[in-house]
Amino acid sequence: MTTGAAVGTREAPWAFAAPWGARGWVSELDGPVHWIEFGVATSSPPVVFVHGLGGSHLNWTLIGSALAQDRRAVALDLHGFGLTPGTRGNATVQANAALLDRFLREIVGEPAVLVGNSMGGMISILQAHANPSTVAGAVLIDPALPQPRQRPDLAVAKRFAAYAVPGFGELYMKRTYARTSSRELVQGVVDLCFADPSRANAAVLDAGIALAEQRRSMPGKEASMLAAARSLMATAIRRGRYQAMMAAIDVPVLLINGEVDRLVPIASARATAALNPLWDKVFLPGVGHTPQLEVPELVIDAVAGWLSRQPTLTTG
Repeated sequence: MTTGAAVGTREAPWAFAAPWGARGWVSELDGPVHWIEFGVATSSPPVVFVHGLGGSHLNWTLIGSALAQDRRAVALDLHGFGLTPGTRGNATVQANAALLDRFLREIVGEPAVLVGNSMGGMISILQAHANPSTVAGAVLIDPALPQPRQRPDLAVAKRFAAYAVPGFGELYMKRTYARTSSRELVQGVVDLCFADPSRANAAVLDAGIALAEQRRSMPGKEASMLAAARSLMATAIRRGRYQAMMAAIDVPVLLINGEVDRLVPIASARATAALNPLWDKVFLPGVGHTPQLEVPELVIDAVAGWLSRQPTLTTG
């Protein structure tokens, strides 16, 4: 473990990401927060990976080590996800943005390149806007964005409508966890987030299933999921305010989006890119919501190439 680790940091008892060269830690940041470290080099600004709704540190296993060749690279589990406990109160987008801010200050200890997917992209945007001194750059991979004025994907719309309704959302989550095996839960996420589910890495699937089994004994997971989903929707629907936050970001930004993403339509990504012409962008044909898992080599090439072209992100 490198410098910048908070008092109370200890080695994690889990090793789900060990096959990909990552070492796990737990730090006390108003409660235990789990995170992993892929690399410890300090010659360039570090990378901090921020997962999406329902995700975890495992979302970064296929790209973490490759991007840690010349820089420190870490991934945290947000409140209520992965191996970090959560509650209805601390699993919102805003509360997890506060967790990210503390993590950057106490664990990372220097401005970082945030790499956020989906909800993690939104949280990265909130952090870059509210606390710019902690952010050296941002890679937004299919970030949660205002929805275009078009007919939404029916399965996605039904799921988020269920999340949104008080009472019904809680019942929906409890029944889903009770009636669905861990393997079915993980496969369901793959089917929703991949354009081609056959691209899923078998070892990552197995690790995800093992993590899902571990999470079954964790209290508050349903409430955390609903709090995060509801706050995400509430933030994205404030279109003007959210767009103003993005426009105010004053560091290099790379936007990556799968062109057949069912959760963040490519129309949203193209509109956001048009509103922020200084951002670099990469749109991936035939790719869904989690490119870092579906086509990791393309994401590694895009991010590494972009980093190499940013003078402020390639020196210590």
